[in-house]
Amino acid sequence: MTKALPAGLQSYKRTATFTEATTPAALMNDHSTKEGVWGLIHVEEGSLYYLVTDSQRQSSQQILTSDCGPGIVEPTIIHKVEIIGRVRFFVEFLR
Repeated sequence: MTKALPAGLQSYKRTATFTEATTPAALMNDHSTKEGVWGLIHVEEGSLYYLVTDSQRQSSQQILTSDCGPGIVEPTIIHKVEIIGRVRFFVEFLR
């Protein structure tokens, strides 16, 4: 599905914490990070779908919860999230 994070990455930014009511539409539509920028989707409460929709990868979906560890977002790979119900999460960016 997704790759492991390469060694040597450093966290440099994170989003606000989002809920099912405050998740920006941009995150629920196809989007990608820039070249060299990885993301970690940290679910603090509840669950959400992480979907890879990029033609460079086999389409996949993963349910992210606070128990399963963060979802790994590869640089430039098109993806989105879908809200399942009550959720609280944020995205951490690394390069």
